[in-house]
Amino acid sequence: MTRNRNILVVSKTPELAEITGKAMEGSVEVDYASNETEALAKIRATRPALVILGDMEPPGAVARFCRELRAGWISRHSSLLLVDLNPNLDSHRILGEEFPEEVIAEHDFLAGSSGAVISQESLLPRLKERIVSKLQEKENRLKASILDPHRFSLIWEQIPGLGAFEVRQEMVLENAGKAAKGERVSAISVTDNPGGNPAIATEILCCEISKLGVEPLVHLAFRDKGRNQCESLLYQLAAMEIHNLLVLTGDYPGNTGFEGTSRPVFDLDSVTGLRLISEMNRGMEHEIMRKKTKLAPTDFFAGVAFSPFKQEEAEVMGQYYKLEKKIEAGADFIITQVGYDVRKLHELQLWLKAKKHEIPVLTSIYVLPYSTAQAMNANHVPGCVVTDQLLPQLARESTGPDKGRIARLDRAAKMYAIALGLGFSGVYISGQGLQYEGLEYIVDKGQELLGRWPDLIHEFNYPRENGFYFFQADEKNGLNLEAPAARKQKAVHSPVYYLSRVIHALVFERASPLFKMLRPLFRSMDSRRTPRKVFGSFEYWSKAVLYGCVNCGDCALYDVAYLCPVSQCPKNQRNGPCGGSNNGWCEIYPNEKKCIWVRAYLRLKAQNREDTITEQIVPPCNWELWQTPSWLNYFMGRDHVSRRFGIESSAKVIERS
Repeated sequence: MTRNRNILVVSKTPELAEITGKAMEGSVEVDYASNETEALAKIRATRPALVILGDMEPPGAVARFCRELRAGWISRHSSLLLVDLNPNLDSHRILGEEFPEEVIAEHDFLAGSSGAVISQESLLPRLKERIVSKLQEKENRLKASILDPHRFSLIWEQIPGLGAFEVRQEMVLENAGKAAKGERVSAISVTDNPGGNPAIATEILCCEISKLGVEPLVHLAFRDKGRNQCESLLYQLAAMEIHNLLVLTGDYPGNTGFEGTSRPVFDLDSVTGLRLISEMNRGMEHEIMRKKTKLAPTDFFAGVAFSPFKQEEAEVMGQYYKLEKKIEAGADFIITQVGYDVRKLHELQLWLKAKKHEIPVLTSIYVLPYSTAQAMNANHVPGCVVTDQLLPQLARESTGPDKGRIARLDRAAKMYAIALGLGFSGVYISGQGLQYEGLEYIVDKGQELLGRWPDLIHEFNYPRENGFYFFQADEKNGLNLEAPAARKQKAVHSPVYYLSRVIHALVFERASPLFKMLRPLFRSMDSRRTPRKVFGSFEYWSKAVLYGCVNCGDCALYDVAYLCPVSQCPKNQRNGPCGGSNNGWCEIYPNEKKCIWVRAYLRLKAQNREDTITEQIVPPCNWELWQTPSWLNYFMGRDHVSRRFGIESSAKVIERS
C-alpha cells in the first residue's frame, strides 16, 4: 500500500478545490472542506498528504487553524500550503497577523469590472509545481529509489553499539550526515542488537538519521520482542514517520547482556511479522470490549533478508520455500545475505523469474577484512558465507602495506559492477569501520568497471564444497541455465513420521469416521475437570516420548513434518528455517543438532511432499492455550490447525493441567 497522496483543500468557497483539481489533472485525489470542523474530521479520517488552506472566515482564522494543525497529533503529519487567490485584498484580513512560512501569493491577475480576478493560466503551473514539491517532501525516497527500474539504490549499513553517549553512536550519525550531503545513499540501515547483543535501540538512531535528511532503514528483529511489543514499536515508528523496515528473525541472543545471556523470545518469525505489518498497512482491526475498531492504515515499506549461499539441498530449498512465504506475506523487497558466489546470486533471479515474482532485490556487499572473514568462515556470523577457498586469498592481502584495504574496496567495487550488470535493483553495503570516502570509492570504481562486468564473474567463484545449486551451471558465462538441477540429497524414512501420518488420517481428518465418533466424546471430556486433566497427562507424556512435546497447546507438529518447533528449534521457526544453519546443522548447536527444517524437508521428500512446505503460512503460537491439551483444542476448534480445516469452535473452556 502506498502513502496517501490525497489533498484536502480548506476554503470558504470550493473555487480553490476546483483550481487545485485542474492543476493536478487527476493525478491525485482532491477533497474539499468548507470550515475547520469539517476539515479536522476529514484529516483524522483520511490523513491527507497535503492540506491547502485558502480564504477562511473570520479574519485571522487561517493563521489560527494553521497553528492548530501543526499542534495536532494526526494533522501535523500532513504538509501544509497556503494559497491566496485574492492578493489584491488586505492579506492581514485573510491570513491574520502571523504568516506561516508556506505562503503562496499569486500576483498575476487580469482586471475585470468586478475587481481583480486571478489568471488561471498563470496560476495553474505554479500551483502544480508547489504541490508536487510538497508531496515530494513526504515521499519515501528509499521506496521510490528501489521501485524505479531506472535507478540503482544504495543502502549503507551502520552498526550501533552499547551505551547511550558513546563515540560509536556519534560515528553512526556523522556517517549519516555525510551520506545526506553526498546524495548518493538511498538509506542508512541501522542494525538491531547485532550479534544478539544489547545496543542502543535502532529506532532512536533512525529518528535522528531522518532529521539529517536521509532515509533510515530500521531493522526489526524478533529475537527479543513479543508480538505486542512489535505492534507497539510499529505504531511508534509510524508516528515518527519512519516507514522503511528490514524484517528479520534475528540472531540468537549473545552472552554480553546483563548477568549473561538473555532469554530468547522469537514470538513472531519474519513471515508472521510481515503479516502483522501488512495488516497494519491495510488498517488493522482490533476487537476491544466486543467492539471492532479499525485503525488508521500505516505505510511501511518492508524488506526481508535471504541467504542463497547454503550448502545442502535441504538448506537451499528451505530458504526458497520460506522466501515464497515472505513474498506472500507482503515483502516489498529482498536483500541477500553476505556471500561471494555470483552463481548463487544469479539463481535467485532465475527463481524469481520462474515463479513470476516481480520484487526488487538488492545484493549485499561486505567490505571484508581477514579477521571478519575468519569469523564468517567459522559461522560465527550466522548466514554470512566465506568459503575455505576465499580465506587464503584474504590472508595474503592482509599482509600488504595497507593491510589489504584497497584490495577489499576493489573487491566490493567489482561486486557493485556485477550487481549493476546483472540488473539488480541496488546494493546493500556494510563493513566495520567503512568511511564515506571508501563508500564513494566503491561506487565510482564500480561504475568504471561496469563495461566489463561479465569478465569479473570468474573472480567470484567461491562455491561451498559439494554445494547444491537450484539451477544447472552455464559453462559459457559462469552463471546458470534456466533448467533446474537434479535434487539428489537422500530422503529420510522416519517411522515416527509415517506412524504420525497414519494416526492423523484415521483420527484427525474431518472426513474420517473416528473423528466424527470422537468429537462428542472429547466435547464431554473438555467440559469436565478430572477427565480433561487425565487426558491431558496422557497426551503430554505420549507426545513427549515421540516428539519432545512441551505442551504448548497450539501444536505445530503437522506443519513441520511431525517435528516440534517449540522444543527442537531454538528460534521456534514454524514457517521455514532461519538463515543461520550451516552444513545442515542448527546454528546454536553446530555438529550436535540438525536444523529441524532440514530434517522436515528430508522426511517430506521421502513421499515427494517437500514442496508442500510453501502451502500454508503458519500463525504464531497462541499462548492462551499454553499447557492445555492440544488434541482437545483441535477437536474443539481452538487451535490454528482446526481453523485451517474449518472445524467449528465449541465453547472455549481453557484450563491448564
